[in-house]
Amino acid sequence: MTSVTERTLRADARRNRERVLDAARECFAQAGLDAQMDDIAATAGVGVGTVYRHFPTKQALAEAIADEYFDQLAASAREGLETTDPWEGFSSFLRRSAQVQAGDRALAEVMGAEPEVMCDAANRRPDLHEALAELVRRAQEAGRLRRDLVPADVPMLICGVGRATLAGSAGPTMSTRRYLEIMLDGLRSPGSAELPDKPGG
Repeated sequence: MTSVTERTLRADARRNRERVLDAARECFAQAGLDAQMDDIAATAGVGVGTVYRHFPTKQALAEAIADEYFDQLAASAREGLETTDPWEGFSSFLRRSAQVQAGDRALAEVMGAEPEVMCDAANRRPDLHEALAELVRRAQEAGRLRRDLVPADVPMLICGVGRATLAGSAGPTMSTRRYLEIMLDGLRSPGSAELPDKPGG
């Protein structure tokens, strides 16, 4: 049986990990991945040894940030599938996902500096890919989403809007909501023009 002391230590370790990760987000947002582990420790209010115990390298911190992002996307996709209206399920997924990215400067730093970390994190989430494919299929079968869209298009669209409207990067005229609605209007069926090729083509 787990003792009270062991449970307390585990709870403390979880809290410390969350504090370090929150501090890393703050430091990466300010200094990018050049942020030092000492600065992250100071921001978290823990010793640098605690940082290294949970995250031996800055890449490990980047991986944790990427994993959290795809956790949010997977949850958003599941929420979309629970929506009765197929178009609303698909479009609400895009809206939530782009808004998350547009408000997360630390995530943008990881995406820009460590794209392979993002790819690896995405590849570890087959549940997300399956839910996204189902969102696309439902909306297309309902006649609401252009039929030449493929699921692989969607992450690139989210990244494009999210990065272009990242908070603080281009001033108040860059509205995530505005550009999302322009993009969604182009995705409605029937589309205005046939798409020229597929991703990777």
